[in-house]
Amino acid sequence: MGNEVYPIKSKRDFNKIKNALHGRDRLLLTLGTAFGLRISDLLTLKVGDLRGKDSLVLTEAKRKKKRTITFSSSVKRELTILEGKDDDYIFKSRKGENKPITRIQAYRILNGAVERAGLTEKIGNIGTHTLRKTFGYRLYENGVNITRIMAILAHSSERETLKYIGVTADEIAEAYESIDI
Repeated sequence: MGNEVYPIKSKRDFNKIKNALHGRDRLLLTLGTAFGLRISDLLTLKVGDLRGKDSLVLTEAKRKKKRTITFSSSVKRELTILEGKDDDYIFKSRKGENKPITRIQAYRILNGAVERAGLTEKIGNIGTHTLRKTFGYRLYENGVNITRIMAILAHSSERETLKYIGVTADEIAEAYESIDI
């Protein structure tokens, strides 16, 4: 498939993209990666859902399942920039009333940052789903059991999850080769 997007595996690349963003747009990248939500759920978040809180409880639009996300210390640091009233959308459109940005605008924000970071050639296709895939990859990289990641992402098999987060056969072989006994 030509338009498939992948996780941002390199932390250095991720930080370059993060540094190319500010304010609301930076939160799109950081919270999207930290929460692992689908973009449709991410864009509906309001300031009052997160400000001064330690966790977020929401019902996912696609699965109609309740999900609780506990904030890490780095998420809490990112949230200190939240401004506005509690009922303002975090990813508020700059056009008109209190409405969130569109998926298309989120896509443009992310791709603009990749371009400014000079990573378009290296990373390839990036989209709003890249954030969720990067979330899954970071969990895997941090040693979270693949079965747990599969449950968080609501996948039906470990194989599906490994493919989704972009873990290749080479990376699996490399992991085995790293074991020192």
